Amino acid sequence: MADLFSLLAIAPIFRGFFAMLLSGACFPLCGVLIIRLDLIPMRYMLMHGVILGGALSLALSLPLVPVTAVVNLLLVLLMMAIHQEGGMGGASAATMVLSMAAASVITHVADVPAKDTLNLLWGSPFALVDSDLVLLALLGALLVSYIILNFQTILALFFNREVASSLGINVRLHSTLLVLVIALVVALAMKILGAFLIDALLVLPVLTATRYIPGGIRKLFIASSICGFLSALAGYLVAVAIDWPPSAAIAICSSILYLGSYGFRARGKGVHAK
Repeated sequence: MADLFSLLAIAPIFRGFFAMLLSGACFPLCGVLIIRLDLIPMRYMLMHGVILGGALSLALSLPLVPVTAVVNLLLVLLMMAIHQEGGMGGASAATMVLSMAAASVITHVADVPAKDTLNLLWGSPFALVDSDLVLLALLGALLVSYIILNFQTILALFFNREVASSLGINVRLHSTLLVLVIALVVALAMKILGAFLIDALLVLPVLTATRYIPGGIRKLFIASSICGFLSALAGYLVAVAIDWPPSAAIAICSSILYLGSYGFRARGKGVHAK
C-alpha cells in the first residue's frame, strides 16, 4: 500500500489518476445521452472525425485539438442536416465514410504517414500534461452544466419529440445543441484519453447503472456517474499496482461491474419471489 501511494505521488501518474476520476464521473453522463437518443453510430463517426482532424493538422502544421474539435463539429452539423426522421444511423454512416475518404486524400496528397493519424486514437493517462487536465475539467463542467440547465428539455426529448414540440420546445434547435455538446465532449476526450478508454467510460457504466438501479432519468445520470467513477478508480489503482495498461484495467473493472449486475438482478428477483 505504501508503494502504491509512493507511485501516485509521481507527477505523471497523479495527473493520470486525477484525469481518470474526473472522466469516470463525468463521461458516463454523456453516455446516457448517447444511449437514450440512440446515437451509438455517431460515436464511430466522431472517431473517424478525429482521424480527419489529425490528418489536417499534420498536413497544415496546425494545433491538433482545435482542428479536431472544429472538424467534428462540422461533421455533426452535416449529419444533422442530412438525417431523416426516425434515426441518425444512415446520416452518421454517410458522414463517417466521407470523413474517411477526405482523410485518405489528405494523407496521400500531403504525404502524411497514415500511422501518425491512427496513433491519435490511442491516448495514455500517463502522457497527460496540465493543459489536458484543464481541458478535461472544462469538458466535464460543460457537460454537467448543460444537463442541469436543460434537464427538463432533455427529459422531454427522451420521452417523445412530438410531445416536446407541443410544449413549445424547439426540438430541432435543442436536438442540434445536444448532439453538438456530445460531439465536442467525445471528440476531444477521445483525442486525450483514446478511443478504447472512452468506450469503457461512455457505454458500460450506463448499461450497468440501468441494471443496478432501474428508475427515472435523474437516478440513471447519478448511478451512471457513480459506476463510471468506481470503475475508473479501481481500474487505475490496479493498473498502477501491477503495471497494467490503465485503459485495459479500467475496461476490465467496468466489465466486471456490469457482469456483476446480472447476479445482483437475479438475487433481487429471488428475494421478491420469496
